[in-house]
Amino acid sequence: MKPNRAVLLSICVLELAAHFGRAQTGDLAPVIARPVSRTIDLPGEFLPFLTVSLHARVPGYVERVLVDRGSVVKPGALLVELSAPEMNAQIAEAESKVQATEADRLQAEAQVAAAQSTYDRMKQAAQTPGAVAGNELIQAEKQVEAARALLNSRQQASKAGEAAVRSLKDLQAYLRISAPFEGVITDRLVHPGALVGPGNDVPLLVIQQVSHLRLVVPVPEQDVSGIAWGAAVQFQVPAWPERSYSGTIARISRALDPKTRTMPVELDVMNRDGSLAPGMFPTVRWPVRRTHPALFVPKSSVVTTTERTFVIRDQDGRAEWVDVKKGAAEGDLMEVQGNLKAGDMVVRHATDEIREGTPIQVASRKSA
Repeated sequence: MKPNRAVLLSICVLELAAHFGRAQTGDLAPVIARPVSRTIDLPGEFLPFLTVSLHARVPGYVERVLVDRGSVVKPGALLVELSAPEMNAQIAEAESKVQATEADRLQAEAQVAAAQSTYDRMKQAAQTPGAVAGNELIQAEKQVEAARALLNSRQQASKAGEAAVRSLKDLQAYLRISAPFEGVITDRLVHPGALVGPGNDVPLLVIQQVSHLRLVVPVPEQDVSGIAWGAAVQFQVPAWPERSYSGTIARISRALDPKTRTMPVELDVMNRDGSLAPGMFPTVRWPVRRTHPALFVPKSSVVTTTERTFVIRDQDGRAEWVDVKKGAAEGDLMEVQGNLKAGDMVVRHATDEIREGTPIQVASRKSA
């Protein structure tokens, strides 16, 4: 009787081992490859296409401010007038110096003409032997050269004086501050009577171009491969939730932000009706595209533990743990990235109780 009991006990142990070795794996599902074409919601931020803080180029007092916050201006429109009476005196002094140098230049020209005339007559007289000493002819020639050198110096002084006058007049033009481009005055920081000029870091006005905006979108690292220059992207803003807007991908930074692991991408947005404004945070419906098909498995096939995330592949009838990274979900399927290929069979309802290397009991092979 004892041998029979030992045999029965061995048979029970083998059946239990086979039962747990198979681990009740259930059915298998194939790894599916399909193109990725979906949209995700990303935050964005509007920036003005052009923005500049206007400063005073020359020292002076604010005489008039012709605009205020919210004013819409055209290119070249007069914004601020400054006064600097001492500049008129400087220009008058510079012009008087120009007149003096011009008189000196005319005098030098007359000296050159006189010296040249004397030299020409002496040279002609020298053709008669003994009429003019050779040394006198040389002296007359040197006087011509000296007169011409003096004339050149007076001409350069006259040009320098004229340049000084032009420079002062150019600086005087900076007393009238104009709009560099079409835009909106978004800030006014001075009033009449204020002393402004170089050394004062406070700007007079801030002007921004808001009819054309930059929409900056931080695209996650895993989605940068699908960025298409020139593609149209839809977005919405909280201020107008019922409206849908569109922008065009215009500039790609080609560098990731090391802190957020995102790549800034700029869209051009035309703001013809003025409903959008710099500083708004729209929700962008960003299109996700991949250059190659993505791999999908059933959601229940992905096992996540404290140590790893994996699927269990059928490798010649035995369980093989394959580490994966989870992507986006599409219905009952989950995008995965790992050492898999389309057509691989994975356990549909996987758990970490199915140990690696154990035999897989195939109940059925259904399509995912």
